[in-house]
Amino acid sequence: MVLLSIVVNAFVLWAVHSTADDYRKTAVTTSALRVVHLVKRGALPTVIPSDLDGIQVVDSRGQVVASTDNLVGLPRMSTVVPDEFNASRMEVVCDLPHFRGQCEYMTVVRVYEHGGDWLVYVVDSTVPWYVHPAVLTFLIGISVAMVALAWFGVSRVVARTLAPVQELRDKLAEITSSDLGKRLPVPSQAEEIRSLAETANQTLDRLEAAVEQQRRFASDASHDLRSPITAMRAQVEEAMLHPQDAEWEEIGRALLSSLDRLQAIVTDLLTLAKLDAGSPMARDPVDLAELVAAETTRPRAKKLTTTLQPGVVVTGDRLQLARLLTNLLDNAERHAESTITVTVRRDDDGHAVLEVLDDGGGIAPDQRELVFQRFTRLDASRNRDAGGTGLGLSIARDIAQAHHGTLTLEDSDSGARFVLRLPIREI
Repeated sequence: MVLLSIVVNAFVLWAVHSTADDYRKTAVTTSALRVVHLVKRGALPTVIPSDLDGIQVVDSRGQVVASTDNLVGLPRMSTVVPDEFNASRMEVVCDLPHFRGQCEYMTVVRVYEHGGDWLVYVVDSTVPWYVHPAVLTFLIGISVAMVALAWFGVSRVVARTLAPVQELRDKLAEITSSDLGKRLPVPSQAEEIRSLAETANQTLDRLEAAVEQQRRFASDASHDLRSPITAMRAQVEEAMLHPQDAEWEEIGRALLSSLDRLQAIVTDLLTLAKLDAGSPMARDPVDLAELVAAETTRPRAKKLTTTLQPGVVVTGDRLQLARLLTNLLDNAERHAESTITVTVRRDDDGHAVLEVLDDGGGIAPDQRELVFQRFTRLDASRNRDAGGTGLGLSIARDIAQAHHGTLTLEDSDSGARFVLRLPIREI
């Protein structure tokens, strides 16, 4: 509004100044012609009444024969005369001895007489840039009023508009990590504020789910870590009650087994922490067929068959992809009846596909996503985990997602069929 007022006031001042300037010039010219008329009629008085700054009539000898009362007895105000072929001349002069410190409009009119030409000088002050103090005061007053009105109106509108935002802020301030069940009120009006509230509520839903998952993870992790520690403590305490009768070699093997499980859990937790932190990984070409061939050389308790299509190359971290494959094979080995099948191929959509299939009891469709949750334990035929940490499949899926791929559990005629899909590396 301030900028608009400046522009409008400048335009108004220019228009008013132009009008006043034209009016002042017209008044000077009209007064000069009136004096010329008096000279021609021979009715020129010695003292000429006028509201202008000054009038002088100079005869053909250069003598002042008439003037306004403020110039009586003063010499000729100027030697400026009209051009040879013009009867009048108007200009702005700022050096007249009779009007020091100000600029004047001066009109000079030639009067043709028998004894020689007479000159009529008429002067009046120029119009200042502000035209008149009253005009400047009026414009400033209007501008101040408009700025104040705009400030008041905009403040009220903004305050009313942002009131729901303040309410949302207050509600958000009340939500803590221990109480994530609260949600923000969704206003029925103000579409932008409604969208903000809905988005914030969706974020709170995700945050609550993440916190709940973290709590379950911490609880499960503490339980899984406590179990081998408790077992080791019980074994040691029992042996120390009757140290002479204890089978220390057998106890040592049991303790080593518990320590191996404890070490496996800690290793998997560290791996998950690195994956969650988005640790940088290599971006090398990896041939899945060669990877499977290299990782299946170790003897396993179950028969392992492979169907490998050569030239299926992806971009990724070979160590992480090897860890993914090992986790899938270990899981399949624990639950297969007799055979594990590994397949590498390129599908019609241009993805690299790695499948690990076992001939075990399989997993119900409604529990297929549960197996990828951390520390998940399923009942029935697949709950035979003798050495798993409950983190292997979760780690495998996180590795797949870090490579911009997917790991899913899909339909099969028998057993569980894990399918990894990764983007093909463009050569």
